Amino acid sequence: MNKVETIAEFYQRKYDFMPDTLRKEIGHFNVFKLEPFTGNTTKPVPYKKRDYYKITLLVGESTIQYADKAIKIQKQALVFSNPQIPYSWEHTEKMHHGYFCIFEQSFFHQYGNLNQYSLFQPDGNHVFEITDEQLKTITTTYKRMIEEITSDYIHKYDVLRTIVFEIVHFALKMAPSANLPKHPLNAAQRISTLFLELLERQFPIDNPRQILSIRSASDYAEKLNVHVNHLNRAIKESTDKTTSQIIAERVMQEAKILLKQTAWTVSEIAYALGFTEVTHFNNFFKKHVQLSPMKFRNV
Repeated sequence: MNKVETIAEFYQRKYDFMPDTLRKEIGHFNVFKLEPFTGNTTKPVPYKKRDYYKITLLVGESTIQYADKAIKIQKQALVFSNPQIPYSWEHTEKMHHGYFCIFEQSFFHQYGNLNQYSLFQPDGNHVFEITDEQLKTITTTYKRMIEEITSDYIHKYDVLRTIVFEIVHFALKMAPSANLPKHPLNAAQRISTLFLELLERQFPIDNPRQILSIRSASDYAEKLNVHVNHLNRAIKESTDKTTSQIIAERVMQEAKILLKQTAWTVSEIAYALGFTEVTHFNNFFKKHVQLSPMKFRNV
């Protein structure tokens, strides 16, 4: 393995493909240690679909790239990630180590909403560079997590929730670091890439109760923390299409898949794809394929 995220993604894949029963047994939570790696090359790690939140303690120089900015970590930092904020992570040293924990919102369903905290909000501060002394404190905290999750204590997940909140409030008490410069990037290309990634993460729709909640250009702009006009210009410049056109094409693609590969009713499909009225979905579908949904299904 030649980069830190290779190790991380290995464990994340294990978590992703756990049976639901097993994931329930571990309380939708896990914690891992990142061992140092010594590969010759490091490559940018793109954002991939994740259904969980992640708190990473990373020691080593790296750069995190968001829609219109890059944040460079000089030495060591706490990084907070959630499913709604696309990013990529580029490591620029050969040696990294640290810890990370992953969990779902449901892990805290009786303990409040994680999104109320600024470090999990689109316009919040997600990266906190820490001192050597703070590193010792947080390292000890992660060691407590690992000790707790491997214990036989019946209420260990309550303890783990408390430890996670300790880390959250530890970061919130810190002022945004002046040592994390934000550099302007090629905004059009980066925003377009992250928009397309965020769009694709809404799919596939695999349950009639799964509703497509991010539908409009303004919705995507809000999630990417950019102005909708900025998003529209970037998409037009990069793809020669409008934002709404790309969204409509992807929704139409999913509609065709659902009509051909499921037994859902047209109403169920319309609802799952975010249409409040079946007639709106029918008109949308006819506009693009000159057939009604039912006729398309039966062809």
